[in-house]
Amino acid sequence: MVAVRSYFDSTSSRAVLEADRIGACAERCLRLEVETWPKPGLVSTVDTGSHVDMDAGTFARSAAALRPFFAEMAWAGAGRADMAVLRRIGVRAEHAMLAATGGVNTHRGAIFGVGLLCAAAGLRSADDSYVGGVAGPTLGQVVARQWGAEILGGPRPSSSHGEVVARRYGVGGARREAAGGFASVYGIGVPALREAARLRPGDAAAARVHACFALIATVADTNLLHRGGTAGLEFAQHTARGFLARGGIGAPDWLAYAESAHHAFVARRLSPGGAADLLAMSLFAAAFDLESGQ
Repeated sequence: MVAVRSYFDSTSSRAVLEADRIGACAERCLRLEVETWPKPGLVSTVDTGSHVDMDAGTFARSAAALRPFFAEMAWAGAGRADMAVLRRIGVRAEHAMLAATGGVNTHRGAIFGVGLLCAAAGLRSADDSYVGGVAGPTLGQVVARQWGAEILGGPRPSSSHGEVVARRYGVGGARREAAGGFASVYGIGVPALREAARLRPGDAAAARVHACFALIATVADTNLLHRGGTAGLEFAQHTARGFLARGGIGAPDWLAYAESAHHAFVARRLSPGGAADLLAMSLFAAAFDLESGQ
């Protein structure tokens, strides 16, 4: 935490505790995502999905390694750090992730998306000007207002799978999602979590499955495009929409259908990693925006 004090004036115990609380919540959301099952094609505590180089333990080590960097993002956000500062924290976070996983990319997308939401949580908690009326803006709105232009105009890693696929298929990808205030999180993920709470009250694990399917059904996931092209994306979306059309987790046999979908994705080596990242972001946003009355 010492590294961020140069761009955040307050060193009060409250500021430290708040940044640590935000970082802890981010880690918990990453852990909840990997503990969710069945998620089509994705790693869980049950199996490794469509992956051969990672398992639930890999994700747990990664999440633990990233926690202090998410806290640092929160502190940097509280000091209105610019995107250049946030990117440097993100680069160090990625190095820590790779060291913890033996070189496996478990959470690169989450470092970017959840990290920005952590920065927004830090800024919103520290700056009274972000409170308007009964409730302040969502974390996504804070990201868009404070860093949106810098996100779109910043350097692009031309060799990353996400950037290559976004250019090839003309989809927005993570950068546009973040700059626009995380429309998929607030328009799909968070509402799906709330809908699931009505369909199956008290079953948080099922709610996460429901939200994951809702995200797969709608998002142009660059991970799916990378692995399966347009046909893979269309198969994934059709399958997820079928789950939702039957009532999602409200259907009596929802678990069997979701497990069948999981195995169908694995057979095709499809992995909607973008939806997994958005699920973690949705869990984080739901937790913090509920606190602010959103």
